[in-house]
Amino acid sequence: MSTSTAAVAPLVLADVLPDGPPRLAPEVEEALVAAVGREHVLVGADVAGHADPFSFLGEATVVPAGVVLPGNVEEVRAVVRLAGEHRVPLWPVSRGRNYGYGGASPRVPGSVVVDLHRMDAVVEVDDETGYVVVEPGVSFLALAEHLRSTGSSLMPSVPDIGWGSVLGNALERGFGYTSHGDHSAFQCGMEVVLADGTLVRTGMGAKADSTAFALYKGGFGPSVDGLFFQSNLGIVTKIGVWLAPRPESTAVCMLTTPHDDDLAGLVDVLRPLMLEGTIQSNAVIGNAPVVASMVSPRAAWYDGPGLLPESALFAMNAAMGTGRWNARFALYGPASLVEARLDVVRAAVEAALPDASLRVTTYGRDVDPAEVHPADRAQLGIPSTDLIQMAAWRGGTPAHTDFSLVCPPTGADAVRQRDLLRARIQDEGFDYAGGFTLNARHAIALALVAFDRDDPADCARVAALFPALVADASAAGYAPYRSHPAFMDLVADQYDANDSALRRTVGRIKDALDPLGVLAPGKQGIWPGSASSRGGV
Repeated sequence: MSTSTAAVAPLVLADVLPDGPPRLAPEVEEALVAAVGREHVLVGADVAGHADPFSFLGEATVVPAGVVLPGNVEEVRAVVRLAGEHRVPLWPVSRGRNYGYGGASPRVPGSVVVDLHRMDAVVEVDDETGYVVVEPGVSFLALAEHLRSTGSSLMPSVPDIGWGSVLGNALERGFGYTSHGDHSAFQCGMEVVLADGTLVRTGMGAKADSTAFALYKGGFGPSVDGLFFQSNLGIVTKIGVWLAPRPESTAVCMLTTPHDDDLAGLVDVLRPLMLEGTIQSNAVIGNAPVVASMVSPRAAWYDGPGLLPESALFAMNAAMGTGRWNARFALYGPASLVEARLDVVRAAVEAALPDASLRVTTYGRDVDPAEVHPADRAQLGIPSTDLIQMAAWRGGTPAHTDFSLVCPPTGADAVRQRDLLRARIQDEGFDYAGGFTLNARHAIALALVAFDRDDPADCARVAALFPALVADASAAGYAPYRSHPAFMDLVADQYDANDSALRRTVGRIKDALDPLGVLAPGKQGIWPGSASSRGGV
């Protein structure tokens, strides 16, 4: 790791009680209270809600020493200045709902979580040019409700669980299921608080009173927005997001195949349709267990020892009308154009997958969300929390973690990743509940690992599984694009081209922008120069 050229004092962690969790030094607590108010500083037992709710680390789970809840940009600036003054590490979260990837839990003991959920304004909606500007606390549920209640013509893109932050999901390179499903790609304009309290606006926002903050990404000179994705270089307090207008017609398509070895053909028939623009959304592809986990516990299909047997998989498909592989995607536009697109899709599917089944449900622009089939909501930009059910797949105290691997969008790569993931996951005693988010030029291989959070044996298997999957993937030329905090260094190690030049470069930027290392030390494997590359501060 790089070392700062500035002579700076290292971070000083908060005091640690010999018989309890970390606590804030009294002078730090008093300073934070002065900045944001007593009711917006949490300490002691009150911080429990900001620990990882799906932790598999047991006593090693990092619990914050305190939580501060600023309500505006000036309070965020005050908090980061205080952190620098007292050398206290901060861990910023938008809403802290990134369950499966650590929630709000920080990497470094003694950290103060900066929870931004009180900053929940939808600052601007522009129907004419199709954008919104939001603060970190705006959830997908809240944005959708705001758009509908104000009569906006715009349709949000939403992920599986709607309680998360629109801003936070974009910064973590999350995705949804409409034509604007690549959330980071549809971000335009940021407002960022740096570690010294400087307030920066990117792109066109760098001009005071700009009229194009959320309309043109480039601005003048280098573009720095990318520095703040999956980053510990600043705290993003506002972003612009491009949204699509609600279309006249939406056709949600469910393509199911009866055989496990249909996966390659399924991917290879969808990719060219996406590349040419016939299919405008991504395609979410899931196997039988992952689809079943959305609506039922595992015990509904099999409650015996070992992995799910073939008989249980057949029973799932028969009862739910699904296949061994299932792809959901959508077509948008005027009704006549949607029908023309459907004709092209049907012809391609019939030629490549004669045993497949294609089911289509069409919705109009003003459909009542209550009338939309739950499985189709995401393709219509309707957020929900239904899929939290997936964490309860194995029973016990529900929890899950996810493994997210990037690969080329080809059938051969999909099969290779299916086999790689399935073999290792099943070796650890878990069912392979997996699939892909397929885009025109890349795919994300996803594996849901549900476990009983209160079962030490389950937790130990999860803790062993992730590093093994990373090693398997790396040997095959693949790497994850996101990670639970416990494995961020391990994943960062895989990005090792030219002696890890990218990681070392970001480390140099970290030392320049945050020489005291107070912002999220260790996030994405980037540590301040005053810290060791593995041990933190």
